[in-house]
Amino acid sequence: QVQLVESGGGLVQAGGSLRLSCVANGGILSTYTMGWFRQTPGKEREFVAGINRIGLNTNYAESVKGRFTVSRDNAKNTAYLQMNTLNSENTAVYYCAGRPSSSLRSVPPRLAADFTSWGQGTQVTVSS
Repeated sequence: QVQLVESGGGLVQAGGSLRLSCVANGGILSTYTMGWFRQTPGKEREFVAGINRIGLNTNYAESVKGRFTVSRDNAKNTAYLQMNTLNSENTAVYYCAGRPSSSLRSVPPRLAADFTSWGQGTQVTVSS
């Protein structure tokens, strides 16, 4: 089973940017639809962004459209989440997730239950 490891989180001031990375170990990332989720204490894990196997089809939560960009480099076995114009509402633990897919152009799902592999999470804290 593929193991996912996130990195790139940290403390950033409002208006700043961060880029999260998700490296796949023990599997081939190109066979997975990838997603990014976030979670804060007491709340359900919520969808942030998704990307299909070859990176030509993406989905975004309404709250991050125009500010966040999801991408992938299958040759490096890595998925990314570029986060710009961060604000305090973006403070959360961010997780990457994978879903095995037999389709090159499958639509990325938005439900956490549709993903089967998860990273350990990386903390993003936005200060004002």
